[in-house]
Amino acid sequence: MPRPYPKEFRDDVVAVARRGDAPIKQVAADFGIAESCLRNWLRDADVADGNRPGVTRTESAELREANRRIRLLEQENEVLRRAAAYLSQAHLPGKGSTRS
Repeated sequence: MPRPYPKEFRDDVVAVARRGDAPIKQVAADFGIAESCLRNWLRDADVADGNRPGVTRTESAELREANRRIRLLEQENEVLRRAAAYLSQAHLPGKGSTRS
């Protein structure tokens, strides 16, 4: 996978494309990037600026991390619930001991 372009470079290219002095295809060629790449950068910039509905990359990363932590906490909760159930069963009268 190619290394991502620096944020400053992306911001500059988006600014040039938004000026509208040249078609997107020409701007992409001038900067040596693919037209689809520039379109993605423009879409991401519109979302980040609030001009278009959607989730920014930062928000998406935060959401993934939150979901990961939720899954981990749910697993830990399940382990604790099972341990409590096991320990409560071990202390019931008549379990494990034989009375005559």
